[in-house]
Amino acid sequence: METDLKLLPPSTEDQGTQRCRLGPKAMSLLGVKIGYPVVISLPGGSYLCTAWPRRDLCDGYLQLDAMCSTTQLPNSNSKNSSVSVTRLKHLMSVKLRKVTVKVVLRDLEVKQRTSSWTVHELVKDVLRNLYVLPQYTVTVTGDSPVVNLVVLGMDPLENGAGLVTAKTTVHIEETTTLEWQRHTLQDAERCVVAGIDDICASLREMINLPLHYPETMSKLGLSCPKGLLLVGPPGVGKTLLVRAVAREAGAHLVSISGPAIHGSRPGEGEENLRNIFEKAGGISRSGPCLLFIDEIDSLCPKRGASENAPENRIVAQLLTLMDGIHSDHQMAIVAATNRPDALDPALRRPGRFDREVVIGVPTLAQRKAILEVLTSNMPVCDDVSAAEMADMTVGYVGADLTAMCREAAMQAVLQAHQDGADGRISKAHFYEAFRKIRPSSARSGVGQVEFKPVQWEQIGGLDDVKMHLKQSIEWPLKYPDAFIRMGLTLPKGVLLYGPPGCAKTTLVKAVATGCHCSFLSVSGADLFSPFVGDSEKTLAQIFRQARASTPAIVFLDEIDAIIGSRSDHGSGVQERILSVLLNELDGVGLKTIERRACDKVLLEGGHGVDQDDKLEFQEVVNKSVMIVAATNRPDVLDNALMRPGRLDKLLYVPPPDEKAALLSLHTSGLQATSVKMEHFQKSLQSMKPSLTVQDLEVYEKLCGKSRKG
Repeated sequence: METDLKLLPPSTEDQGTQRCRLGPKAMSLLGVKIGYPVVISLPGGSYLCTAWPRRDLCDGYLQLDAMCSTTQLPNSNSKNSSVSVTRLKHLMSVKLRKVTVKVVLRDLEVKQRTSSWTVHELVKDVLRNLYVLPQYTVTVTGDSPVVNLVVLGMDPLENGAGLVTAKTTVHIEETTTLEWQRHTLQDAERCVVAGIDDICASLREMINLPLHYPETMSKLGLSCPKGLLLVGPPGVGKTLLVRAVAREAGAHLVSISGPAIHGSRPGEGEENLRNIFEKAGGISRSGPCLLFIDEIDSLCPKRGASENAPENRIVAQLLTLMDGIHSDHQMAIVAATNRPDALDPALRRPGRFDREVVIGVPTLAQRKAILEVLTSNMPVCDDVSAAEMADMTVGYVGADLTAMCREAAMQAVLQAHQDGADGRISKAHFYEAFRKIRPSSARSGVGQVEFKPVQWEQIGGLDDVKMHLKQSIEWPLKYPDAFIRMGLTLPKGVLLYGPPGCAKTTLVKAVATGCHCSFLSVSGADLFSPFVGDSEKTLAQIFRQARASTPAIVFLDEIDAIIGSRSDHGSGVQERILSVLLNELDGVGLKTIERRACDKVLLEGGHGVDQDDKLEFQEVVNKSVMIVAATNRPDVLDNALMRPGRLDKLLYVPPPDEKAALLSLHTSGLQATSVKMEHFQKSLQSMKPSLTVQDLEVYEKLCGKSRKG
């Protein structure tokens, strides 16, 4: 029979005694004798007490002393008004041979002036005749320098409460301070980082070894690494990763931001930076400390390139402070940036930031892991598939995926208010969110256009051109593993040439629709700028956006107006753009922050891999962006552009043949329901052809030359 006990505050005489007061009926139901250990489970935590009867022998009440509990903060107690007897459990008593604890002292000054022998004797006095359990915290009241003890282990470890006697050996594994413990508990909020286990392992190794095993490093004759630089595009989870690893390592996290450093008067920024380092150094004497500098490129830009003297002084001050970190300090420095090239080179050397870890744009498997974590606490329907959403969110980083899930939840809430639905998130809600949330790399970018999807069936005739386009563009983007298996190199680009108005642009849109890939359209108006070097920079930025959103098609419409043929008359802007385009087509190399992971087994042609691995391999191989260009003047293009390895395939798009259809509502008005032959005849009388026989002969000659070549 379930009995509720009213929870009362502990009496003054029972504080610090580990006693809980029960009525005779409750003790009888539990089958517990006076002084036996009892575990009380409450929403605020679990409490280990010894059972004692109430002095007034009244039933229905419970008073407990929170001296030994799982709540990490001292002097905490549950605020529930009542508790069921079923939450009380009687434990067996086991005398301990050894107990291992972590000691928390009042402050750093107490730690420095109190000897280890004194601390050991104080701990023995506190624990004598006390029941303990692993991971329970023993709170010490009064004026003792010891604030609390955390039980790390006990011997023997049996199914019961351990009793510390005078013969029990007390081993102190770690001694820290209350301030350090409070900071680490504040940083201990749940941070789940999905999809980058290898990066977590590298960062964990970098931080754990010098922080927890400095003696081992010194015995091996190795100096502890001082700093780690995290490099990656915005939104990939650099800050979240540092918080999670700091929590896992049990390190106190101190963060530095640019606005908090800079001051109004000269020298104030350097003074603030010194104060933060002194604070971190003091904390590191109590326990491991992690100093995190976010967006370090804004705090320490390259010297010499900027005439800002305060920034140069802050860079010099940071270099001096990093060189002054002693090896006996349990402190490591982690910095994050998405612009590593803008950072001062003096910081990127061994002895300062010893290692650089690159976090790239998430791959297919990483996006799937991120989405599984994000949707784990969301009421999603059965039709929602993390793998399907990961497949369609190419180029999305962790922040983008979080925003998409939030938008999907908002769509479900709005529908619930309008239609009275159950509020569960369906696939349709995610599709609507996917339509609204674009990847960060594509926002405010050049070449981002929206067009109505064009199906192949909407383009009449041109069957040969359609087949060549599918073979040259759609197949390499959809089935790159087949090309690799057959020993074929993936084509880089396709040039469509033909008379004006022959559906070259429409054909490219149909290809982009069929491939389900990112589409960037570039024209001369997007590129040309009155500033020297700005056009080349814009073109390089377009290719970076395309690589971040692969598989992608970059469409250069009217390419003859963007670039021309190189000549001996100097170097104009068109020739410089051509040079950048040739370098991008040749794939000189990816930027550091554009790197992605790839399965080594797949690159070596391994067998027995699953479908997810194949899809991820396809996505990584597609880092070579497909270029599609269109022109009606192929004769003015540079020969270096139209060779295998750059624009591999030259396709002639002829005028419409006899299979094409032309719809008109010319004579029948807006109420017309069909098009008759007389409508076509009347239209042909008024419309003159835009091409002459001589024009077609020119394109036919070019087509014949390209086929022979």
